[in-house]
Parts: sequence; structure tokens; C-alpha cells
Amino acid sequence: MVEEGAYWLAWTQISGIGPVLLRRLQQHFGTLATAWNATKVQLGEVEGFGFQTLEKVVQQRSRLHPEQLFTKHQQENSHFWTPADADYPRLLLETPSPPPILYYRGEVELQENLGQKPMVGIVGTRQPSEYGIRWTRQISTALAKNGFTVVSGMAEGIDTESHIAAMKAGGRTIAVLGTGVDVIYPHKNRDLYKQILTAGLVMSEYPTKTPPDRTHFPRRNRIIAGLSRAILVMEAPLKSGALITATYANEFGRDVYALPGRLDDHPSQGCLKLLSQGATFILKELDELLTMLGAIPQIDGIEASTAPEQLMPTLSPELQTVMDALASDALPFDFIIQQTGMAAGSVSGALLQLELMGLISQLPGMRYQKS
Repeated sequence: MVEEGAYWLAWTQISGIGPVLLRRLQQHFGTLATAWNATKVQLGEVEGFGFQTLEKVVQQRSRLHPEQLFTKHQQENSHFWTPADADYPRLLLETPSPPPILYYRGEVELQENLGQKPMVGIVGTRQPSEYGIRWTRQISTALAKNGFTVVSGMAEGIDTESHIAAMKAGGRTIAVLGTGVDVIYPHKNRDLYKQILTAGLVMSEYPTKTPPDRTHFPRRNRIIAGLSRAILVMEAPLKSGALITATYANEFGRDVYALPGRLDDHPSQGCLKLLSQGATFILKELDELLTMLGAIPQIDGIEASTAPEQLMPTLSPELQTVMDALASDALPFDFIIQQTGMAAGSVSGALLQLELMGLISQLPGMRYQKS
């Protein structure tokens, strides 16, 4: 009897059949083995199967032999999962377009695959500032020390910093590649690649020997989002692959966090856009972030002992007025307007600026409190 995994592979060999259509086939027929033997009329009942796609299926399916194909593929690719495998990552399987074949190299930890060990994605620009690098290192370190696996894409910049910091902290990390799992890109990360193989995994939906291609990287971002319980965007310009990852995260029902930056900083424009669209602020109190992510609010190795007074910047009179009206308990927006005597627009602008500075927090219901 041919295993179900062989049919997942066989269907990928038919042009025009991608992860979304495969998911629909499985849901419609129950198994891809049943779908493989379905008639043209039966396949036409599945959403997305138009005339041209049906013709391709009929023409190409007769030339493929799932069992032989699967055996040959195993010889060329030693480690991979299909959605039919019990070890296939559960969170990724819940998405609308899980990779039909997920290749991997490294050390597998089943708790991650089963969703029992939380994974958090960290993404950002390939050209980060010192500010972005510093916070990426601190947050990756904190996550690793609190039992999270850090997921990223092994690109230059933020990705590289997150992988390295997680491993230095003694944690695990997963790199999702836009190449085959045996192809190192960028080549300067060859040492990092070797380290990841001993402290986690590299994953890809592309078979061995697949070279880098510009179309692969946006697609791999959905895997980063799918594996992760939350996505942290550290620094990202408006045109950034990190924003694509955040979009997938929103579609998959994942939480999105963004590191605020200055309004005139190019690498922060994407993060500010995400924050304006409802992403959660990453603030300097990392124990709060860890609490929201489900970890014990205890940070080792992070500078948490600095007195708040030493961190308070000099504020403009308008910002100071709003700041003085706030307390440690959350206050509604209307009450803050009454306390300051300022116009609603001025208060709103001041609150946004204070929030970007990490001095206050916004809670549901337009309530604000000092951080």
C-alpha cells in the first residue's frame, strides 16, 4: 500500500498545483490518495480547479507513479516531512498553505513540532542600525533563556543577529531558507549555518541543490510566520520582507510586535507602519514582552537594574504635561484631556510620541498608563 506522504509528493509534481490547492484537495477528499484516483468531474468540484488545471492533472497524473517517485526522492533528500507525517510542525499545519514537502537538517526537537515548546519569529532589515542590532541581541537572548526557540531566515542583518544571540544564550534556533537545506546563502553565513545545525534546524520547502531565487524568499516568510506563535519585527523599511512576514502572521492569527524607532529613521518606517496598524509595541521592559508571550517574567543578563529616573529623557512642555497627567494605573483618553486642558488632537499626538519613546503603554479601550 502506497503511503499518504507519497501522494503529497506526487501532487507537487503536477504544474499549477500549489500548497493552497493541495490543502483544498485534502479537505475535500479526506486524503490525497483518494484525490489522486478521483475522476475529472469529481476534481472539478474543488474550488480553484478550473478547466486548464484539470487538463494538466489528467495529462500529467497518468505518467507519475507515487511510490516510485517517493522512493527516488528519499534517496536524493534524506530528511523531509509531509503533512501526513506525525512529526510535521503542528502550527504550520494549521495555516492555509503548509508546504507539501518540508525539508530539514540539524537536531529535531519534537516538542517544537508538537507545539509544546513555543517558537517566536524575529525578522528585520539586512542593514540594521546599532539600535536595531542591540535590541535584537537583547530580545533574542531573553527569549532563549526563557525557553523560546528563535525562528528567522538566516539573512544578513537582523536574522543573523537573532540566530547568533539565541545560540550564545544556550537556546535553540531555526533558520528557514529560500534555498535547498544544503545550500548556504549568503555564503558569508557558512559558519553560522554549521552552528545552527548543532543547536537547532535549517528548514526549507525547496529540495536539495535548489539555488537562491528572488521569488523564493517572500514565500519562505510564510513558513517563518506559520511556525511561530508571534512575530517580532525589529527594524524594517517600508519595502521589506519583514513586512511580508508580518502580513502572513496577521493572516494566520499570530501576534505581531514591532520595535518603535524615531520618526525620521528610514529603517524604522516599516515598524512604525505596523504599529499604526495595531501591532504591539516592544518596550524596554522585556519582562512584559515575555509575560505576553507566555514566559516567566524574569530576565537574566538584561540591564533591568537601571533606575527609571536615569532613563527619563528631557521632554517638551507639551509632552511633560501629558506625562504628568498619567499614573501607574490606566486612565481613559477623555480623562487625560480633562486633566491636561489640551485639545484632543494634541493629546493624541503626544500620547503616540510618548508611546514610541517607550514611556507609556496603551491598553484596550483607549486607556493609557506609565510604563
